Amino acid sequence: MYVKEVLVKNKAGLHARPATFFIQKANEYKATVWVEKEERRVNAKSLLGVLSLGIIGGTTIKIMADGADEEDAVDGLVALVDSGFAD
Repeated sequence: MYVKEVLVKNKAGLHARPATFFIQKANEYKATVWVEKEERRVNAKSLLGVLSLGIIGGTTIKIMADGADEEDAVDGLVALVDSGFAD
C-alpha cells in the first residue's frame, strides 16, 4: 500500500466538479484507491463516497492505493489536488 497526505487548496474543496475530476482520475488506475479524512475512508472511485466526506478547502486528506499501479495512482491524484483542479 502506498499513501500520501495532501492539502486541498482550492476554496470549494472536493465538491461537485472537482470531485468529478478526482474520481475520473482515480478510475484511470487499476489499483484500489481510497481517500481518507479524519479517520473516515471511502472508495476514491465513488462520487457519492468522495462527496460524503465533505472535504473543504484547507483540509488535509490522505490518498492511498493498493495494486499494480498504486504509486502512479496516488502521485497522479496528489498532483491533481495540488493543482487546485486547474486542469
